[in-house]
Amino acid sequence: MSNCIFCKLRASRIVASNAYALAARDSFPVAPGHTLVVPRRHIGSWFETNEDERIALFRLLDECRAALQLEHAPDAYNIGINDGPAAGQSIPHLHIHLIPRYRGDQDDPRGGVRWILPDKAKYWT
Repeated sequence: MSNCIFCKLRASRIVASNAYALAARDSFPVAPGHTLVVPRRHIGSWFETNEDERIALFRLLDECRAALQLEHAPDAYNIGINDGPAAGQSIPHLHIHLIPRYRGDQDDPRGGVRWILPDKAKYWT
């Protein structure tokens, strides 16, 4: 797609790649090292990927995690996909967020991705 920012990523932005996927740092990172892993093929949803793409995306996710461990030494990660506009997807090209997490970056990180619906996030009280 000619107007898709992930379909026309500059080579200088790409931090890792394979035959079916590429990775780039998020332009608006929520943590140091926040990385996006995207399929080369323009598709909007995880559920449109084929088996080769899924394998390649997961391999690249592992590769990026290994690099982040060396570069930033995070304590943990959030991995997420906003799949569809109702889920918050703002760019209609599938992308997996690999977000490094650090002790103390939130007072109480319990619940992780559940906080996308704050009223339902804190189930342990």
